[in-house]
Amino acid sequence: MVRAWIMDELDTDQRLEHFTDPPQFLSLSELFAATGVEYFKVDHDNYKSDTVLKQLKESRGYSYEDEIICSKECLQNYEDKLKHFFTEHLHTDEEIRLVLEGSGYFDVRNSDDQWVRIEVVPGDLIIIPSGIYHRFTLDSNNFIKAKRYFVGVPVWEPHNRPADDMECRQEYVRRLQQGFKVATN
Repeated sequence: MVRAWIMDELDTDQRLEHFTDPPQFLSLSELFAATGVEYFKVDHDNYKSDTVLKQLKESRGYSYEDEIICSKECLQNYEDKLKHFFTEHLHTDEEIRLVLEGSGYFDVRNSDDQWVRIEVVPGDLIIIPSGIYHRFTLDSNNFIKAKRYFVGVPVWEPHNRPADDMECRQEYVRRLQQGFKVATN
């Protein structure tokens, strides 16, 4: 099960947990209310037949998928890629990740512009909304294998902060102010 907590503001070591003192852990409903990030538990060993994943793909129109392995052995220009993933940015589309093996951290900004660290392990599927500032890093295991899902052919372009004038960012802020509602299609 995913864990999420408010981080301190240190940026020196992206692989440390960086708890505030004392840690402020968030429930899944608090995480959703403060960020719009959605969480689902999926049977990662049998994800192809998992009903939760099938329903998500159908209801949200995820028609394209691929797989990413992030490790020193599998990722070309490993150190540069990790720095790139850790740069605060947003996307114009949702970011959907299902962890199959390994672990890592997604950091997202909450309604108070604080970092919330989301620890992901096998079976965790998170949906990061379009327009939210976020970043990713590995934990000390230095390995993650994940499925990525997209609506149509992926447009994979990060927009580094500041990108407040982008429509997806303005829409995200509106949704944040009005309160998030789970998408239903």
